[in-house]
Amino acid sequence: MFGFLKSGKETPPSAKDPVPGAPRLDITSPGPDPTPPARASWSERLKASLRATREQLNRRAGSTLGAPIGEVGDQLAGLFGLGRKIDEALFEELETALLAADVGVGATQLLIERLRQRARREALTEAVQLKAALSEAMTELLEPLARPLAIDARPFVIMLAGVNGAGKTTTIGKLAARFRAEGRTVLLAAGDTFRAAAREQLEAWGARNGVTVIAQQSGDPAAVIFDAIRAAQARNIDVVLADTAGRLPTQMHLMDEIRKVKRVIAKALEGAPHEVLLVLDGNTGQNALAQVKAFDAALGVTGLVVTKLDGSARGGVLAAIAREHPLPIRFIGIGEALDDLQPFEPHEFVSALLD
Repeated sequence: MFGFLKSGKETPPSAKDPVPGAPRLDITSPGPDPTPPARASWSERLKASLRATREQLNRRAGSTLGAPIGEVGDQLAGLFGLGRKIDEALFEELETALLAADVGVGATQLLIERLRQRARREALTEAVQLKAALSEAMTELLEPLARPLAIDARPFVIMLAGVNGAGKTTTIGKLAARFRAEGRTVLLAAGDTFRAAAREQLEAWGARNGVTVIAQQSGDPAAVIFDAIRAAQARNIDVVLADTAGRLPTQMHLMDEIRKVKRVIAKALEGAPHEVLLVLDGNTGQNALAQVKAFDAALGVTGLVVTKLDGSARGGVLAAIAREHPLPIRFIGIGEALDDLQPFEPHEFVSALLD
């Protein structure tokens, strides 16, 4: 049906008035897809996150071979390509690539020597045969570091330390979510009383996870954590996560202060802290190894959390830690989502790094 204006002129057909004989068209705009896209698996996300480190390996392989990086590929094709023979040049190029990914001198030398021995022992001649050998050698190097966190006390007090910006507070929030998902009760201690907004950030994580945060507007960080432990005892809490102020290992007066925090924790509860976690930024490369040595000397670190591997070209530093100062790697982090912090699994890590 056509409509007419008062002037008598015919009006054009509207979208609601189809032309007689014309097929009816559904012009309703589709709504949003009610089904969210499936989240990639941890293995897939880990592989994607270690891309920067793989590219660093590829970049060195490409530069030593004189080939454009894009032609080298994402699987160290330049080093382990079909048809290439095992020779001294191959070992030298592989050494350069590993050093560029912050595997470290000691770990690189160890891995290269193991590859040489295997090549001789098994009479390997093709470079492609060394790729599996490298994966196995690196996995073997990292395996002693894969020791999951075991909670065997109540309250189980975890003290977290590290330099500013390493991701301590975010790690605390993710650990709180993990423990809550396991059915444990959690309490947070806002022991970073120096950094602006540190308390507010931790309180936001507490609200997100539905856990209590013990905090003070200002004051002694050791006193805050002492109060938190006493509160946890009174409330029969399973896990206490104690934040501390970030500090550089070269700031001796601050390192002395964090030692005091640990002593006060021990006075509050016999046997505590049960775990001293050092949070490391995966982007810092060999500097992370220096932090491990310094904080371990000051606090007796019992475990490591390596964060921000999704933006790092230096993921090989885990091998350097394994060789130079082996400490358990409890968790690795690759992003901002709650499930982007997972227990360290060497085979999975090496597969994501070299595949």
